[in-house]
Amino acid sequence: MRIRIFSAAACALWLTHCSHAPAQLEAQSSSASQAPASSETAASTPASSAPQASSRPAYPAARKDDVVDDYHGTKVADPYRWLENPDSPESRQWIEAQNKLTFGYLEKIPGRAQLKQRFTELWDFEKFSVPSRQGNRYFFSRNNGLQNQSVLYTADSLEAEPRVLLDPNTLSADGTVAVGGMRVSDDGNLLAYGLAASGSDWVEWHVRDVRTGKDLPDIIKWVKFSGASWTKDGKGFFYSRYDEPKAAEAMSGANYFQKLYFHKLGTPQSEDILVYERKDHKEWGFGGYVTDDGRYLLINVSRGTERKNLVFYKDLKDPKAKVVELLRDWDADYDYIDNDGTLFWFKTDLDAPRGRIVAIDLRKPERKNWKEILPQGEEPISSVGFVNDRFIVNVLKDARSQVRLYSREGKPLGEVALPGLGTAIGFGGKRTDTETFYSYASYTTPATIYRYDLKTGQSQVYKAPKVKFDPSQYETTQVFFTSKDGTRVPMFLSHKKGLKLDGNNPTMLYGYGGFDVSLTPGFSVGSLVWMEQGGVWAVANLRGGGEYGREWHEAGTKLKKQNVFDDFISAAEWLITNKYTSTPKLAITGRSNGGLLVGAAVTQRPELFGVALPGVGVMDMLRFHKFTIGWAWASDYGSSENAEEFKALQAYSPLHNLKPGTRYPPMLVHTADHDDRVVPGHSFKFTAAAQEAQAGEAPVLIRIETKAGHGAGKPTTKVIEEYSDLWAFTLYQMGVNPGQAVAANQAR
Repeated sequence: MRIRIFSAAACALWLTHCSHAPAQLEAQSSSASQAPASSETAASTPASSAPQASSRPAYPAARKDDVVDDYHGTKVADPYRWLENPDSPESRQWIEAQNKLTFGYLEKIPGRAQLKQRFTELWDFEKFSVPSRQGNRYFFSRNNGLQNQSVLYTADSLEAEPRVLLDPNTLSADGTVAVGGMRVSDDGNLLAYGLAASGSDWVEWHVRDVRTGKDLPDIIKWVKFSGASWTKDGKGFFYSRYDEPKAAEAMSGANYFQKLYFHKLGTPQSEDILVYERKDHKEWGFGGYVTDDGRYLLINVSRGTERKNLVFYKDLKDPKAKVVELLRDWDADYDYIDNDGTLFWFKTDLDAPRGRIVAIDLRKPERKNWKEILPQGEEPISSVGFVNDRFIVNVLKDARSQVRLYSREGKPLGEVALPGLGTAIGFGGKRTDTETFYSYASYTTPATIYRYDLKTGQSQVYKAPKVKFDPSQYETTQVFFTSKDGTRVPMFLSHKKGLKLDGNNPTMLYGYGGFDVSLTPGFSVGSLVWMEQGGVWAVANLRGGGEYGREWHEAGTKLKKQNVFDDFISAAEWLITNKYTSTPKLAITGRSNGGLLVGAAVTQRPELFGVALPGVGVMDMLRFHKFTIGWAWASDYGSSENAEEFKALQAYSPLHNLKPGTRYPPMLVHTADHDDRVVPGHSFKFTAAAQEAQAGEAPVLIRIETKAGHGAGKPTTKVIEEYSDLWAFTLYQMGVNPGQAVAANQAR
C-alpha cells in the first residue's frame, strides 16, 4: 500500500487506523479476566469525604478579551484567544490551576485507586504485531504487558529465538519517546526508524544495522506525515519533510510545502537530493514508494485529508528520467497494490464508490486502455494485498471484516475463514511469498496473530495472548437504528451476558464519524473494564466514516456534517428507548474528530446525556485551519473562509454554541498541553467558555496531560492513568463506586 499523508493528517487517530478511539487506544491490544459485577453491585452512596457529584467547583479565573472577528459580515467574539498560546505565562498559570482543580477532584473519588489497579492488572499481558519478512528475517513488535512502548524484534525463522532490535523504552526514563515509523531494507539488513518525543507529530529518523544492532551516523530531521522507502540495493531511502520551522512555530505553525527527498546512506542530510516539490501548490503532500522490483519510484500526491489523490512515477533505472504524471486528475482515490513490470494494479473508487481493482499499463496509460480486474461489489473494499500472485481483498460487511481471494484475472478463489464478528488486518507480503500474516480481534477477543498458508488455504495461530479473560461471559450484538432523516445506521453493543433491559445500565456511547475512518470491532481494556462495571459499550458507525464507502463518508462532510451529530443523538435516543440505559447513566466519549462530535452533541442536546468526555477535540470550527495540519481537514469540514461553509460551521462549532445559563451535564475535557495535531487551544477555550456558561451544579473540568501529544505513542502508564481518571469521573457522576465492582470481580 502506498505511503500517504492522509493517515496522519486526518486523525485521529488510533485504532487500527489512527489514535483517537478510547475503544482502541491501546491498538487492539488488551486483556480481561473474570466476570463483570452487576450494576446493582457496583452502585453505592458517595463517601462523605468525596466531592459531591452535584456540587459546582470554584473554577480558575479566565480573562476575557474584547477580540472580535468579522466573518463575511458576521461578528464573532473570541474572548479566550489568549489561550491559544499554551506557553505564555498566563496560559501556564491557567493550565496549572485547572489541573490542580481537576486532579484534586479526581483524587477524592471513591474507588479510583482500585480502578487504576484493575486497569493495570488487565493490561499486563503479551501483545504482538503482525510480523513481516524481509530477506531471510522476520520482524515484529512485542510488549510484555506493561512496557511503556512495544519493542521491535527480529528472528531468522519463525521457530528461532528472536532478539531485540530496537527498544524505545531505553530512550527515555518516562517512556515518552516512541517509534513513529519504520521500514526495513529489501535484504533485511537495515532498519530506518523514526522517533517521536512526547507525542509530537515531528519525527526524527535514524538507521540501524540489523546485523550488529548498532546505529549508523545518519539522522534525518523535520519529518512529519511520512514513511521511508528503501531502494532495492539498500543504499538509501526516500522520505518527505518540511522546511525547518521557526522555533516559536514548531508546535503550532501551519505545515505547508512538503518535499520529497532521497537520502544516501553515509551522507549528511544537507546533501539529500530533492526529488520532487511543487512551489505552486503549498497544500500538496508527497509519499515516495519503491516498487518491490526496485524499478519504479511511485509518488503519491495528496491534498490534505481529501480522499482523492494523484499518482506520479519515476524510472529508477534511468538516472536522467523525469517524473511522469500517471494519474493527474483529482477525480478519485487511487491505492497502489502491486505491479508486474509495466502493469500496475490499483484499488480505486473512480466510478465505484465502494471500490474496485483496475490494471494500468505504463506503456499505454490512457483511461480507455484500463482493464477492470475486480468490479465494485455490494460491500466496500477496505484494503487489498497481493501475495502469491493473488489478490487478498478485505471488505466491510456492516463494519466487520470479510476476507476474499481472487486470481490476478479477478476469478474468485475462496475466502479466509475468520472466527466471528470482528476485524482482520495485515495480509502483507510479496508476489512470490507463499505465506502471509494477519491479526484478528473483536470486542471480546484480544488480538490474535495468524499465519495463513496460501498453498493450503489454512490459518494457524502464530501468537495468542495468554490472558485470564473468559469471553464467554460477554457478548456483542449488532443493531440498527434510524437517524433523524430516516437513514439506517449500525451500532455494536457489547456487555455481559444476561443484561437486564431496565434502563439502569451504565452505558458508554462512542463515535467518530469523519475522514472515511471505519470503526470496526476491536478489543480494549478500556471497554472491558467498563463492562466489568455492569456497563454497556456502544459503538455507533456514523456517517462521515467509511463503513459503506465513499457515499457514506461524503454524507457526513462539509454542509452535511450535521448528519453525523444527528446519527449520534439518534443512537443515544435508541439506547434509552430500548431501555439499555437512561440519561443519568448515559455517557458519550470520542477523541479528535470524535471530540468534536461529543462537543457538538452536548451543546445541541445537553439534557440528553449524563456525562460527556470530549478528548483532544476540534472545538473551534472557525479557526482550526490556522494551526499545524488543521488546514488539511477542510476536505471534511469546509472552511470559515467560505461564506456558505462558515454558516454551517458556526451552527455546530462546540465553542460557539455554548449558551450561558444552560445546565450542561458533567464534563471532563481531556487534552495535552503540546498536542501538535489538534492544538490544545481548542480544548482550553472550550473549557473556559463552558465553565462560564454552566448554570447547573455539575462539574466542568479539564484534564491536561504533559509530555504527551494527540495520542499516538503515549506511554502505557499515561494511558492507564487517563483511562482510570475518565472512567472514575464518569462512574462517580452516575452514582457508581468502581471500587466495589473491582472487589466483586476479585472475589469471584
